[in-house]
Amino acid sequence: MSFGVTMLKPSMKNPATSPELTDDLVERVNEKRAQVLALLQAASKEFNAITFANSYGAEDMVLTDIIAKENLGIEIFSLDTGRLPAETYTLMGEVESAYNTKPVVFFPKHEAVEDYVRTKGINAFYKSIDLRKACCHMRKVEPLQRALAGKLAWVTGMRAEQATTRSSLPTREYDSGNKLEKYNPLSDWTEQEVWAYIRMFDVPYNVLHDQFYPSIGCAPCTRAVAMGEDVRAGRWWWEDPQNKECGLHVKK
Repeated sequence: MSFGVTMLKPSMKNPATSPELTDDLVERVNEKRAQVLALLQAASKEFNAITFANSYGAEDMVLTDIIAKENLGIEIFSLDTGRLPAETYTLMGEVESAYNTKPVVFFPKHEAVEDYVRTKGINAFYKSIDLRKACCHMRKVEPLQRALAGKLAWVTGMRAEQATTRSSLPTREYDSGNKLEKYNPLSDWTEQEVWAYIRMFDVPYNVLHDQFYPSIGCAPCTRAVAMGEDVRAGRWWWEDPQNKECGLHVKK
């Protein structure tokens, strides 16, 4: 099993991040932005304790741009697992400057991390699905539970076409695992529409996307993908596609 990053020529750049902004595409994106805005305005009006989970991926940057520019009153938080790529931290700083905001950040409990590393190993998540999911739970799921405590609804940047595990994704659903309402405003957006929005509105984004990283998580569990590969192929690439979730969005 190889855990290396897919090597790409330095001159290569991901064409998906620079779509041609045709009139039809621009019109479609503007229409979808209006739909997302209406959905989020209604959500913030219905729930006075609503929060948005920003993982700093391309989709989340679209929602960050809308929430911040429209002053929707929706809290923005992120999960710092302690193993994010350097490029993600750089983007965090750019977001603070661009939107004059400091998102709420949640970290894993240090006792849990220390115990996992001491007993299982620094990169034990490569050894089995159970160990990988235990790492995800410790670094992401448990902090998410704290982030959602006391909230009535939360917003994600998930899209239906991202993975087989997300093929039937409503824009609004009841999150039985966390016992609150969940909104997925970009559910029906295509990757092309996401990048068109970013280009149209000059939204900051993770430079790894230009290097064929369509989905970015923790550094050891994320690699670049080959042309034509599924957008989630670079996440936990050593596992079966049916297992490629960290536990944040698994329905009970």
